[in-house]
Amino acid sequence: MSAGIRVTVWNEYRHELKNPTVAEIYPNGIHNAIASPLREQGFEVRTATLDEPQHGLTDDVLNDTDVLVWWGHIAHDEVSEEIVAKVVERVWKGMGLIVLHSGHFSKVFKKLMGTSCDLKWREAGERERLWVVDPTHPIVSGIGEYIELEHEEMYGEHFDIPAPDELVLVSWFTGGEVFRSGCTFRRGSGKIFYFRPGHETHPTYHHEQVQKVIANAVNWAHSTQGPTPVYGNAKPLEALATEESK
Repeated sequence: MSAGIRVTVWNEYRHELKNPTVAEIYPNGIHNAIASPLREQGFEVRTATLDEPQHGLTDDVLNDTDVLVWWGHIAHDEVSEEIVAKVVERVWKGMGLIVLHSGHFSKVFKKLMGTSCDLKWREAGERERLWVVDPTHPIVSGIGEYIELEHEEMYGEHFDIPAPDELVLVSWFTGGEVFRSGCTFRRGSGKIFYFRPGHETHPTYHHEQVQKVIANAVNWAHSTQGPTPVYGNAKPLEALATEESK
C-alpha cells in the first residue's frame, strides 16, 4: 500500500546541531532517521526543517503531501502562525498527520486538539513498555503484545487531550506512571495519530518496531476518502412545490 503515498517528514533540526549526544545518535538528523526506513518500504518521502524558507512547508510541498510526520521540541514558538494555519487546513481537507513525541506541544497539534496537550514528564532514562491495547488496529500490524524500549523519557497522565477516537497503545514506565501513547483522531477529512516515544537523546527511531508503527500509521492516515464534501447553500435535487402550486 505504501507505493505512491507522498510523505513529508518535518523536524526542527536544532538538537542535532547543538547537542553532541544527539548528533552522535542521529548524525543525519532525526528527520532522516525517520525518513530512511519509510523510503525503504516504498513511500515517496521528502524532508523539511524549521530553518528552511517557510519551514520547508511551502504551498507546493503541502499540496504534494499525503501524510505529514511532525517532530518538534525546543522551538515550537518559532513556527509561524501562517504555516500552522496552512497545515491545519490541509488536515481538515484530508492530509494525514503523524505527531511524534514532544510534538504534542506543537502549535499544529494543540490547534487541532483544542486543549493544552500538557502532561507530566521526567528525564531519567527509564524503561518504557508500550502495550498494544487494540490488537485489531492496523497501526500495530506486525507488532507483538508490547514494544520495550530500554531507555526513554517518561510522559505521564494526565495527558490533556480530547478523548481519542481510538486508543491503540498505552505505556508503562519504570517509575510507575502510565500514558496514552498511541492515539488516533479525526479532524475534518484528515486522520491524526499521536505516537509518544522519541526523545532525542535515545536511539528510539532506530528501533525496528518503532519504525514499523510509524510506517503502519502513515498507511492508516493516508486518505482514501470519497467525494469531497460540498457545503453552503444547495439547490434541490428534486422539484420543490411552491406556495402557488399548493
